Amino acid sequence: MDINEKILLLAILKKKDDETLMDIVVTLENTQLFSLKEGKKLLKKLKTEEYITDGLLTLKGNLIAKEVEAEFKI
Repeated sequence: MDINEKILLLAILKKKDDETLMDIVVTLENTQLFSLKEGKKLLKKLKTEEYITDGLLTLKGNLIAKEVEAEFKI
């Protein structure tokens, strides 16, 4: 898993209740982490790999996002 995927998962973990997944992608695109096109592709990949379903993290996605959070705290 590359760093952009990890950051996207962490951002989804930390998202507010009124934010959508596209809001997260646009926010990260505004920070110039990746382009909007690349962000959409990453989001689709995470959905395909079952890290995200119905706009929420799956158990698998939640576990990885928490590992990423711990990794960034170090």
